[in-house]
Amino acid sequence: MRQHRTGTALTLLVTLTAVTAGAQAVAAPPAPPGPRAVAAPSAPSEAAVVEALDRAAHPLRTVEPGGGTRDLRALDRMIGDASVVGLGEATHGSHDFFALKDRVFRHLVEEKGFRTFALEAPWSTGLRLDDYVVHGKGDPRRIMSEEFQRDYLWWNNAEYLGLVEWMRAYNVRHPEDPVRFMGDDTGWTGPELYDEVTRYVAAARPELSARFAELYRGLRPTTATGRYIEEYLDKPYAERKERADRTGEALRLLKRQGPRGDREAYDRAVQHATAIDRTARQYAFDLDDPAQAAEAMRYRDEAMAANVLWWQRHTGTKVLLSAHDAHIGLLSSDPARYPRMQGEFLRDGLGAGYVGVGVTFGRGSFNATGPDGAVRRWTLGPAGPGSNEHTLDRVRHRDYLVDLRTVGSPARAWLRQARETRSIGTGYPDGPYDIALARTYDALIHLHRVEAARLRDR
Repeated sequence: MRQHRTGTALTLLVTLTAVTAGAQAVAAPPAPPGPRAVAAPSAPSEAAVVEALDRAAHPLRTVEPGGGTRDLRALDRMIGDASVVGLGEATHGSHDFFALKDRVFRHLVEEKGFRTFALEAPWSTGLRLDDYVVHGKGDPRRIMSEEFQRDYLWWNNAEYLGLVEWMRAYNVRHPEDPVRFMGDDTGWTGPELYDEVTRYVAAARPELSARFAELYRGLRPTTATGRYIEEYLDKPYAERKERADRTGEALRLLKRQGPRGDREAYDRAVQHATAIDRTARQYAFDLDDPAQAAEAMRYRDEAMAANVLWWQRHTGTKVLLSAHDAHIGLLSSDPARYPRMQGEFLRDGLGAGYVGVGVTFGRGSFNATGPDGAVRRWTLGPAGPGSNEHTLDRVRHRDYLVDLRTVGSPARAWLRQARETRSIGTGYPDGPYDIALARTYDALIHLHRVEAARLRDR
């Protein structure tokens, strides 16, 4: 998820001091006559932009799953033949965003042949939930409680539980063509992956078992997810870097051996070893150095994109990717801290095969961590004049979607200009940020009002 922008490790304070001179001004000589200046064209009125958006917008019947989905056919046309569709969220804690993703995924499964729901969650977490939705293994409530802690607690909500249970029910009815669940993030690697890699090595390359045990020494988690992440972050930078050196060596060693026997088992072992290495490497940056903190964010988005690409290519399934608006976008709104986003890397890998859909809202509530470290519900009124949402909220439809690539003038030019937009991460206050909607997303869904998600275990 998009991290809270005001965390001390990632905060860059830039002070611009204006100094005015007190010297007396000296008049300049008159300029020679030149060609008559041509007045710059005036900016289109907000009313004209809204009128153009009215013509381009397709109304949404609801964000809630269930019932007819004829209103989503316009989204089908916008997606086209894309194999990965990123669907964003302007907060990490609003019910309407999560419900919308549930509804859209069900529709894409039924109408467009999508089979994977990818969440901004750790790779190993996705595998546990995939075992449940495909094979019925485990209890989704327990899995979510155990996995969605600390940075990931926002996903332990009633809305995603409903989606996971629908996926399991779908697979019971369609065992020959199942839907899948994957996690693409790097913040945690569960003990299951260490066990799978070492089991593979013991079976295929038993002479390397002792070496892998040494390289993974002290890394396999023995505590809860949240506590493991806390303890990892508390370790000195030199120790975190040394751990990444070891996981990198394990990955290189496995790759050098090549497959022996089952190629699929080898590919999975390499991917799991890669996930282990990515977690260690994610924490092997000096987060007190602003430049390295920015590189850590770039590394994370690149790794998340790589995980999605690996999954899509190895499973052959179409993927709906759920993440923050910032991650699924094609342009960073804060390049100093977030140099390059997941959506940019996916566009590099898939070209037009990746489509990013941003989601904005006019007003409403969400869950986020406050300055005191407590999770609470926040409520925002209508966005102010000059913001993207202020104009978007004037469109005649309460909730709607629009293809930003084909919208007519003068909205086309208006959408390509950066202006204040809500983009709230794990903590609040956060933003707004200057975002050029049509340069950041291929399509946009705007919701008039949202309400806070229903967090579980709280």
